[in-house]
Amino acid sequence: MYESLKNDSEKIVKQALNFERPDRLPVFDAFWPEFVKKWQLHYNLPESENINEHYWNDLVVAVADETLFPTKRCVVKREGDDVYTNDGWGRIVKSQANSYFSETVEQVFTDPGQLDHIQFDPPDLDSRYNGGFLREVERCRAKGQAVFVKIGGVYRRACQFRGETDFLMDLAGDEQFAVALAEKVGSHLLQIGLESLRRANAYDCGIWIYDDMCDINNPMFSPATFEKIFMPVYKRMIAAFKAAGARWVFFHSDGNLAPMLDLLIECGIDAINPVEYAAGLKVPELMEKYGHKLRYAGGICNTHILPAGNKKEIEAHVKSFVDAGRHGGLVIGIISVGPDISVENYEFYRQLVDTYF
Repeated sequence: MYESLKNDSEKIVKQALNFERPDRLPVFDAFWPEFVKKWQLHYNLPESENINEHYWNDLVVAVADETLFPTKRCVVKREGDDVYTNDGWGRIVKSQANSYFSETVEQVFTDPGQLDHIQFDPPDLDSRYNGGFLREVERCRAKGQAVFVKIGGVYRRACQFRGETDFLMDLAGDEQFAVALAEKVGSHLLQIGLESLRRANAYDCGIWIYDDMCDINNPMFSPATFEKIFMPVYKRMIAAFKAAGARWVFFHSDGNLAPMLDLLIECGIDAINPVEYAAGLKVPELMEKYGHKLRYAGGICNTHILPAGNKKEIEAHVKSFVDAGRHGGLVIGIISVGPDISVENYEFYRQLVDTYF
């Protein structure tokens, strides 16, 4: 369907991120498996049909193995339908086949006094990068897509290692330990990021940091806590990425990131994703406020306008984004295309992007 859009993706993504008028508006959408099945049924397609080849994304984010203990990852045991796995983050998790969520049943790290004695597996292990990571980079670059690399964020990865409830308690009641944990996890992620940039030769695009630290209403902690605990780590990480040659550093967090934006800009962040509309983040308004200080990937409403809006509402919504992105700064997209969005409404959105630009 979008065959004519291929091969110029890296060029137009760079145009947009340079605040130039792109030849067309770049797109970055993510599809739930349930939507993919819905799309395949809609068009009577085989399960092997790749939705990303049909609709086309202009950028990709390649992911290496950033776990803290990849050499320890294994299936520990099976009990009926339950599978117990060492997930590489210092946890034993219980899950079931074909399930998305898991339950942590054992946390290896339980005593803050252990922190200095715990050694993470080396960031430069070939096994972290050889295989899927490099194949994805080569495959997407050969198709002309803009290739970025990715690491997790300091908050989210510390939660996986420590446990989210425990880490939130640390943030509130043990600042010294919280700083030490953030520094240790951040140092590991920094090295993973530098190694990913090097092995993928992704400097000309850059790196995305995925740190889901907000819900739909607010961040999980105050801006003051971010400034004290996380900001020094992020400043050091982002400065190192840019010193190594990374062109842009993106920051991903679902939810209402607005209270943190000024601090993230101060850290050196160039762009944010997914700019969740339902959380009050509206790209045209943010562009007016921040000018060339921020770029955006995402922004389209996937909670009520795309799932339930009529054609007139969808058209007005999408047109406002297209107008905002005419002179760069925006890679338009949907945080996740779920099964509550019809194939017809999704295709209407894509057609509007092409029509109005």
